[in-house]
Amino acid sequence: MSGENAPIDQILVVEDEPKIARLVTDYLNGSGYGTHHIDHGDQVIPWLSDSDKLPSLVLLDLMLPGTDGLTLCREISQRWPDVAIIMLTARVEEVDRLLGLELGADDYICKPFSPREVVARVKAVLRRSQAVSNDVANHDLVLDENGWRALADGQDLGLTAVEFQLLKVMMQSPGRIFAREQLMDHMYRDHRIVSERTVDSHIKKLRKKISDIWPEREIIRSVYGVGYKYQPEE
Repeated sequence: MSGENAPIDQILVVEDEPKIARLVTDYLNGSGYGTHHIDHGDQVIPWLSDSDKLPSLVLLDLMLPGTDGLTLCREISQRWPDVAIIMLTARVEEVDRLLGLELGADDYICKPFSPREVVARVKAVLRRSQAVSNDVANHDLVLDENGWRALADGQDLGLTAVEFQLLKVMMQSPGRIFAREQLMDHMYRDHRIVSERTVDSHIKKLRKKISDIWPEREIIRSVYGVGYKYQPEE
């Protein structure tokens, strides 16, 4: 800690295996974090809703009694976007990993794991979250690539994975006009066959989410007969 008055990051540990929960909380406490443990999925949202001070991060097991980890991940990321999430899982299938991250998780750790690894991952995610918070203070629109989030004036746009990828591609080249075919290549790396209307549909949804926060601004513009471009306002 940088000083005796430095704020202590609180970590919510959601894990139904007592030995794992005890080991993780002991190591986190030993590293200077405050912890609270919940062992049932149905208790998580009520506890967060009633908390006077939200935790900085949730260590969230995938397989829980009651509400499962992925459902909780989705709701936490939507209701409390500033709370970081690390998924704990014994299911190593790639689809579960990707789905967890798409739903709002910042990272995942596969079981079995060492408690030192958990502490290291917690520190890394909290550092990234702080960096994003600092960026938001200075920029209107920020992409958090680790969490697959886009923040407009600090507010999470709630993008899907495809919408996030579209926005990322266009933001990397402001003012560049992208044809629909080029955007499709970035949207679907498996080269599936989709129509140009699919691109238009995703762009429409992306614009709607941006306009919900910035109703007077148009940063994704149509170029008639060609495609779309990201044009930040001066």
